[in-house]
Amino acid sequence: MTILKDVLAELLGMFVADARLTTAICALVLITAGLISGAHVAPLIGGAVLLLGCLAILVLSVRAEARRRGR
Repeated sequence: MTILKDVLAELLGMFVADARLTTAICALVLITAGLISGAHVAPLIGGAVLLLGCLAILVLSVRAEARRRGR
């Protein structure tokens, strides 16, 4: 049971540690869901938006962290 608690604590810590990244990903998922259900965009296009958006958010997050560390 201790291992399960440790794993859950680590997972929660990963999401809380970088709140901007978590917020951006959640916003992207909501936007993509809105496009698919509200604007009736094809799910394949929605998947592409989700993939490209996640990659863009990841690159921007890494660049910001590198700039913050001075590298």
